[in-house]
Amino acid sequence: MELLTIKHQDFTMSIECSKFDAIWQKAASNVGVENLTSSYSWSEGVLSVVRMDEEGHKNALSLGDDAPAVFFDNAEYPIWVEFEDYVTGADFGSTLQSDNENFSFRRGILAGFLNYKNDIGKSEILINYTVGKEIRHFSFGFEVLSSKLNYHEHWKQIVEDIEKEYRMLSLDYLRRTFHGFTPDEEGETPELIWWNIFAGEQKKFINAVKSIIERPRHRLHSIETYVRADKLIHIPTSIENELAEHRKEQAHLYRVERQIQSNDTQENRFLKYALQQITARYESLKKRIEATKGVSDAFKSEMDSVLATLKYLGRNPFFRTIGRYKGLNQESMVLQKATGYSQVYRTWNLLRRAYSLYDGIYRLQTKDIATLYEIWCFIEVSHIVKELLGDDVDMDHHNRGEMNGLFTWNLKKGEHSCILFKKDGVELAELVYNPKHTDQENDSISMENLVVPTVAQKPDIVLQLTKNDLQKNMKMTYLFDAKYRIDGKVNGVDTPPEDAINQMHRYRDAIYYKDHSSAELKKEVIGGYILFPGGGEKVDVEVSKFYKTIDEVNIGAFPLRPKDVENRDLLVKFIESLIGRASIEILDESIPQKGLYYTSDEPKNAEYMILTIDKEVNDDLDAVLNGYANTIVMGKKGIEETKDIQTIRYIAPITFGSHIKGYYRVSKANLIRVEDVEYPIRIKFDVGDWVSLEYPAKFGMPKWALRGVCKTKEEFFRHCKEQAIYKENE
Repeated sequence: MELLTIKHQDFTMSIECSKFDAIWQKAASNVGVENLTSSYSWSEGVLSVVRMDEEGHKNALSLGDDAPAVFFDNAEYPIWVEFEDYVTGADFGSTLQSDNENFSFRRGILAGFLNYKNDIGKSEILINYTVGKEIRHFSFGFEVLSSKLNYHEHWKQIVEDIEKEYRMLSLDYLRRTFHGFTPDEEGETPELIWWNIFAGEQKKFINAVKSIIERPRHRLHSIETYVRADKLIHIPTSIENELAEHRKEQAHLYRVERQIQSNDTQENRFLKYALQQITARYESLKKRIEATKGVSDAFKSEMDSVLATLKYLGRNPFFRTIGRYKGLNQESMVLQKATGYSQVYRTWNLLRRAYSLYDGIYRLQTKDIATLYEIWCFIEVSHIVKELLGDDVDMDHHNRGEMNGLFTWNLKKGEHSCILFKKDGVELAELVYNPKHTDQENDSISMENLVVPTVAQKPDIVLQLTKNDLQKNMKMTYLFDAKYRIDGKVNGVDTPPEDAINQMHRYRDAIYYKDHSSAELKKEVIGGYILFPGGGEKVDVEVSKFYKTIDEVNIGAFPLRPKDVENRDLLVKFIESLIGRASIEILDESIPQKGLYYTSDEPKNAEYMILTIDKEVNDDLDAVLNGYANTIVMGKKGIEETKDIQTIRYIAPITFGSHIKGYYRVSKANLIRVEDVEYPIRIKFDVGDWVSLEYPAKFGMPKWALRGVCKTKEEFFRHCKEQAIYKENE
């Protein structure tokens, strides 16, 4: 479908998109038709710009007007530029080499395609073409919209939220889109900001330096000189007597002061200093940009030209007579108002500023919207946890950012980006941003104690809540994965991608918890949840399939996007329930997944537990002691906190006044409720395969084994041998 036709005095440009109808309908459904607008701009020489609407009607566009959008993320746009006969060559003018390589010029036609992927924001189509010996340039500006979020509201809110939390984190370089920004007098000037400001000022700065060199401001400077009487232009009163005294001596020299013009002014010293500093920084950043993969040859050539011009100006003989800059003693009206000087001074001050997100004339590029959404979700979850835990909770941020090799920042992964929530020195929760970076990272998800023994499974956000009600420092782990995708709409509610839901099952099942006091892995991951930029009425979301499965299997999804308070509240209420619920309630619902079912593979450090049986919760004590029981319930306080329940594979029961007669093999462990107000939760073992000892063995005081005494296989059988009660001794 042909979307735009641009008639220029030198060419006709056509922009198409074969799947535009489906893209438009999807975007309209997600964010509303009224929000799918773009402003358009173009350079000189354009005769008309016509947009074809969805019904096939042609609508003329005016310069600077808002009109229905044409460009969306993750869509492919074929572009044809048919030139007049006198055009001898043309190329696409992107800073990205990969985009330029998508276009070719043949027989008067420049053809290629654009795909903005997940980059949204303002963009330009730049065409360079040759007429005779002249190279002409054309630009066509527009906005690339998101088909899932409202670009005009949601994108700005996401970037603002990220910048409040992590300064510079939303910014990037060498992207297909850009955004306007305004220099800010407060704060430092990051290198990225310096480069982008100078990109908008470099032509004016270079022209200003040239104009100063051609017509510099100077001052009169007095110098002492000695001349003969016949060379005096006028006679100073200070030498009248000397002249009368030596009037007959023609060779006599008289000392006089003479005014000459000097370029060595404080303003010209400032000019020399500013030019040197800007040239040095430009050259340094240029080298770093050129080392980055994907920079176009045309952009490299442009940078070479700018640097060569700056160096050429710095070598001008004009600067040989200019001294060293030592600062300004007072305000200089020349720097503020004089032609050329004022532009240099303005550029210098701009380059010393930070940046504001208010729209302005300078260009700034941000990370793609999928990455921004992922980071924003992490920040939103951290805000929710903070809100729920209260203002008196301390937040301990670890090192939060790292340079990515150019001059932009990334949020560090794993423990390097974690936020600890503490109260009175007690850890309550830990939140970690943890994206997968490479397929090779398959041994850890970069969070202490969490490991993946087989394949890489890396959810974006990991929330660990610390519970102390059932067991000291018990970790309850919840996985969140931010997906910048919407699968469709069911009953007025946007739905998450099905494959992402399935992926959460794999995440949850693959990630284990490792206690360093034990070599074995335990399942501590309770559930996994998708965060996606969907919408819909709250009452409809609550009855949707993806939301109801959260209660059913602890796998599901939450719609989350800026300014959607109603659906955000669903996530708030859910996390609030996780923080407030007792451990046993959580574990009861998650035990089939939690890994308390024992596998047939016995761990290398399988332990034998000598256990004093609590007759209050074990009905047939004799059956337990003599090998006829199917279950054994532990006493009031359960197993010691330092013990790993999954290493206990054998139980040797005893009671007061009895000995060790044999041991059971454990097949399963679970939690049950009993009628005990003080200790209602007990550990229940399913047992079988009773093995009788050849001789009973003494243990000692049974009260020592009320919480179980664990021994290795070697230790257990050595004890039984050493404490055996032989018949002849009875």
